[in-house]
Amino acid sequence: MELSEVTARRRMVRSFSGAAVPDGVLDRILAAATTAPAAGNTAGWDAVVLVGSSETGPFWEATTTDDWRRRSRRWPGLRRAPVVVALFVDPGAYLERYAQPDKLGSGLERGEAWAVPYWMVDGGFAALLLLLAAADAGLGACFLGNFRGEEALRHALGVPADRRYLGAVLLGEPGGDDPPSSSARRGRRDPGAAFHRGRW
Repeated sequence: MELSEVTARRRMVRSFSGAAVPDGVLDRILAAATTAPAAGNTAGWDAVVLVGSSETGPFWEATTTDDWRRRSRRWPGLRRAPVVVALFVDPGAYLERYAQPDKLGSGLERGEAWAVPYWMVDGGFAALLLLLAAADAGLGACFLGNFRGEEALRHALGVPADRRYLGAVLLGEPGGDDPPSSSARRGRRDPGAAFHRGRW
C-alpha cells in the first residue's frame, strides 16, 4: 500500500471483532515502531505486548474503573481488542545519553533543561508508526492515552518504577459496532490552515 493510502485510511478504531492477529502480522507491526526517530538515537521507550484476554485483562483492570466500564458506550468494543501494546518511556535514558561525550555541553543531562520532554515525543513517534503499520496490514487500531492507573499498570506488568506510562495502542480486526466519535465531525485539517509558509 502507498503511504498516501495508509495515511488516508488511518483512523481510530474503537471496536474490535476479537479475532486473533496472526503472529507474523503482529511482528511486522511491532518492528515498524522500532524505526521511529529518536533524539540522540536514544530510543528510550519500551512496550509490553499483551495478547489475548488473559493478558489484556490486567491492563483494563488497572486503567479503567467499574463505573467507567458501566457508563462507556465504547467499552464492549474496546475490550475485544486482541492485542494491547502498552508503551512506556524512560526519561533517565535521555539524561544518560546527553551526558555522553558527543552530546555533553548541550546541558540536556538535567531533566529540567528539556523544554520539550523528547521521551514523550519519541514514544509518540513509535505509537504513530504502530497505527500506520496496522492500517497498512488492514487492521484497526487506536491510541489510548494515560488517564488513570499508571502505578497499578506498572505493578501489574512488572514495569520498572522509573518508566512512565505513555499510553497504549490497541490492535485487531475492526468490529461492526464502533460508535462514531463526536470529534470525527470536525474533519481533518486542511493543509493550507496548518502550514504557514515563510512566516505565520
